[in-house]
Amino acid sequence: MAPAAQPQHASPPPILSVLETALVAPSSGAGAAPPESSLPLTFFDVIWLNSPPVERVFFYRLSADTDVATIVSNLKTSLSLALHAYYPLAGRLRLTPGTADRYELYYQPGDAVTFTVAECRDDADFDELVADKPREVRKIAPLAPRLPKGGAVLALQATVMRRGLAIGMAVHHAACDGATSTRFLHTWAAAGTGAVAPSPPVIDRRLIKDATGLYDVFVRAMPSADKMEHVKILDDKLLATFTLSKQDIQHVKDAVASEAARRGVAPPRCSSLVATFGFMWSCYQRGRNGARTSNGGDPTYLVFPVDHRSRMNPPVPDEYLGNCVGGAMHAAPMDQLAEPGAGGLFVACTAVAAAIDEAVRGIRSPETIELWLDRFREAAMAGMWTVAGSPRFRVYELDFGFGRPAKVEIVSVARTGAMAVAEGRSSRNGGIEVGISLPAAGMQKFQKCFQDAIHWLHHS
Repeated sequence: MAPAAQPQHASPPPILSVLETALVAPSSGAGAAPPESSLPLTFFDVIWLNSPPVERVFFYRLSADTDVATIVSNLKTSLSLALHAYYPLAGRLRLTPGTADRYELYYQPGDAVTFTVAECRDDADFDELVADKPREVRKIAPLAPRLPKGGAVLALQATVMRRGLAIGMAVHHAACDGATSTRFLHTWAAAGTGAVAPSPPVIDRRLIKDATGLYDVFVRAMPSADKMEHVKILDDKLLATFTLSKQDIQHVKDAVASEAARRGVAPPRCSSLVATFGFMWSCYQRGRNGARTSNGGDPTYLVFPVDHRSRMNPPVPDEYLGNCVGGAMHAAPMDQLAEPGAGGLFVACTAVAAAIDEAVRGIRSPETIELWLDRFREAAMAGMWTVAGSPRFRVYELDFGFGRPAKVEIVSVARTGAMAVAEGRSSRNGGIEVGISLPAAGMQKFQKCFQDAIHWLHHS
C-alpha cells in the first residue's frame, strides 16, 4: 500500500509544554535494590559510542473520557518496576577509571531515567500524524526526548495530545541493540498491565568473547564525537510509511524465482525479509538515479543488522543485555539494481540473500568480523542504504493498558537516512512496513517508483 502525495506547504512544529520532568529510578523489588555495577563495553558496543541515539515514537489513540493523569502515573510506576530488571539502562556511559580507551556502562544506586511529561498545546491532528502519507519530520521529532548530558543511555517522554498519547524513547546504541531495547519496552508494558513479562535480561558482558583483540580494532575505528556532532535530524525532510502485504511479498518471491529460471540459475533464498529489502532497495535506487546514469555500473550497497546471539561460539542467550549484532552487506550494480520489473528485483534479492549468507558464515571467524570495518568503509565510499529495526521486535504488540499503537515511527531515520522496518500493523496478515525519510522531491520520486512497482507485481 502506497501513501498519498506529500504535503505541499510546510507548517510549524507542534508547540509542546513540559508539564513535568521526573527522575524514575529502578524499584527495590522485594527489598533488594539493584547493585552498583560496571559493565565493560564489548567490541560490539564500542563502535556505537559516539553515535547519536535511536529515537522511536509510539502513538496511541485515546477516547475523550480517558483519565490521562492515571495513565501517566501508571507509566511511571511500571517504568520503575521494569528498570529493576534493566537497571543498567538507568546508568551512564563513561571512561573506565584508570584507563585511556576502555569504556563501561556504570550504574550506582540513585541513578534514574529522565521521564518527561509534555502536552501538545496546539491542535496537532493525531490522525494526520499516524497516517502513512508523508508527514513533516518537524511535527514528529519533538515527541522523542533528548538524552541528558553526562552519558545517559535512556530517556522517555509521554506527550498528551488531542485524541491520543505519544510515548517517545531515546536510547544510546552503545548500551544495547534493538533486541534489548524492545525487550525492555515489552517488560515495561507488561509491568503496567499484569501481562506475562519476557524473561529477565542476562547482564553479563563476559558472554561476548574477544580472544583476538577486536575491541582494540573497533575502538580505533570509532567515529569521533566531533565528527558526529553535525549528524542531526533534518527538519525539511518528510517521513512516510510503505507497507508490503503478504500477497505483495509472495509476488516478489514468485517474480524472483521466475527470473532465475529465465536466466537458468538457481534462485536466491528469498525469505519475506529478503523480498522486502530487495523490493525497497530496487525502488530506492530507481528513485534516486534511474536505470541509466553515467556511473550506472558502479556498485552501491545495502547494509542491515543481523542478530548473532544464537550464532556466537558459545551461543549468547536471547535475553543478553547489550549489543550482539553485526552488519550484513552486499553490493549490486546501480544500473542493474534500478531496472524496473523482475530484473531489478532479482539483482536486489540475490544481493540481500548473499549478504545474509556471508554474515551468518563469517560470525565464527574473528578475521571476518574485523573485515566488517573494511567492508563498511568501502560501502560508505561507494554509497549505501542502511536498515533500522526488525519485524521480530513486535512493536505493534506494545500495549500499556490502553490498546496497541496506532503507529510506530523510528524518527532517527531522518538523521541516518535508513529505512525503518517493522511488522505490519495487521501482523496476522504477514505484512511488513517500512518507514522512509526523504526531502520532498526525493519522496515524490520514491512514491512513484513504489506505486509503479506494486502495480507491476499485480499485473505482470
